[in-house]
Amino acid sequence: MITTLQGKAFGKINIGLDVLRKRTDGYHDVKMIMQTVSLYDRITITRTSKSSSIALETNLSFLPSNENNIVYKAAKLIKDEFGIKDGLSIKLEKHIPVAAGMAGGSTDAAAALEMLNTMYVLNLSKEELMKRALKLGADVPYCVLKGTALSEGIGEKLTPLKPLMPCFILIVKPPVYVSTKFVYENLKIDQLKSHPDIDGIVTAIEAGELETMSRKMENVLETVTEKNYPVISSIKETMIQQGAISSLMSGSGPTVFGIFESEEKINQAASFFKTAHPSFRTYVTKPVNST
Repeated sequence: MITTLQGKAFGKINIGLDVLRKRTDGYHDVKMIMQTVSLYDRITITRTSKSSSIALETNLSFLPSNENNIVYKAAKLIKDEFGIKDGLSIKLEKHIPVAAGMAGGSTDAAAALEMLNTMYVLNLSKEELMKRALKLGADVPYCVLKGTALSEGIGEKLTPLKPLMPCFILIVKPPVYVSTKFVYENLKIDQLKSHPDIDGIVTAIEAGELETMSRKMENVLETVTEKNYPVISSIKETMIQQGAISSLMSGSGPTVFGIFESEEKINQAASFFKTAHPSFRTYVTKPVNST
């Protein structure tokens, strides 16, 4: 019997992001390319004798540790469905920036589902886990799938793609808070001058053409976020100056990433950002494939 389990919850970036329309239910139909990166949170789950309780603690004091936390919700979902009587102690060690366009909460929830599936030998397939994941949020099914994927609908329709070509991904998050709700509410879909060539990005990935993929990267949410936070445009420009093939904002921001072919160049760029902008959070990462 497994009493303690430790796991990694990997972050994601959007290699391309298009918003097609606002739906009658208030959500938006999107078409985007998701990619898992090697920056991760660490989760430890331990069975306890405190019947039915879920005790969640995290290294960030401002995060909720009750039913308002998505990891708590994931644990409760599994406990309720499968009648698990044990108490659970969950330790969440955050490294992925919070509210940064990297699915930090969603990936933690996905990891909790996977870990409880293993701990209690529930034998749920990846598809069965993804169905439950959707109850927790639109990005959570992708975080169960991982790797490189085309995401459509509200983010729940997922098509796995060939793994991304070997490369290095520099992630930089400036110290600003961006509300996803604000970005979507202020997006003028009918006024967009262009839409990303998502199909072209898919073709480039399938053909293993890193440079073509990078040149086609586009995110329509930048039209809102960059206007309100010019620092995002500045980071993108600096990424290119520092040797990135291309640079883009992930999700609704404010995180920006750059694609690099050379480890030497990405390390130089990371050093530049850490020295010139010590208040920014800077990470050297790689693509992570689906498991």
